[in-house]
Amino acid sequence: MLDVAALPETPWPEGDWDALALRAAEAAIAQTPYAEWRGLPTVIEVAVRFTSDDEVHALNRQYRDKDKPTNVLSFPMIQPDLLDAVTQNSDDGEVLLGDIVLAHGVCSVEAGERGISVDDHATHLIVHGMLHLLGYDHMGDAEAEAMEAMEQAAMAALNLHDPYPVRED
Repeated sequence: MLDVAALPETPWPEGDWDALALRAAEAAIAQTPYAEWRGLPTVIEVAVRFTSDDEVHALNRQYRDKDKPTNVLSFPMIQPDLLDAVTQNSDDGEVLLGDIVLAHGVCSVEAGERGISVDDHATHLIVHGMLHLLGYDHMGDAEAEAMEAMEQAAMAALNLHDPYPVRED
C-alpha cells in the first residue's frame, strides 16, 4: 500500500495537496515494475513537502552543491539496488521510500511558462520525483528517454498535459 503524506507550507496556497500527491505518486509507480507494491500489505511511505524557493535553495546547496533553487528534489531512503527486496525485509510492515520537495516559486514560474496550472505542474514534478525515489535517473540519453516516457505515460493516465511535447522550432 502506498501512503503519501503532503506537507504544504507557505507560500503554497490551501488545496487538496494530499489527494494530488497520492494520485501523482500512484500514477508514477504504476509505470514501473514496482506497481504491485500498491496492493501489498506493506506500507510504502513517501513524504511530499511543498515549500519555498529559499528552503529548496538551501537543500540544493547542501546536498547537491548547486547554489540555486530548483523545481523538485528527491531524497531516496533506499538504495536502488535494494528496492526489489524492500517489501520482504520490513520488520514492522512499513517502508520509508523517501521524500520529495517542491519549490513554490520555481514551480509557479515554470507552470506559467508552459501555460498550465500550478497544480498540474506540481503533479508532474511529483511523478518525476517519485521515479527518482524508485531509482530512475536522467543522467544519460537512454536513461532520460526511458524516464521521460514513464512520466508521459503517468501524466496521460491522469489525463494531464504531456510534460515533454515535441516542439517545432
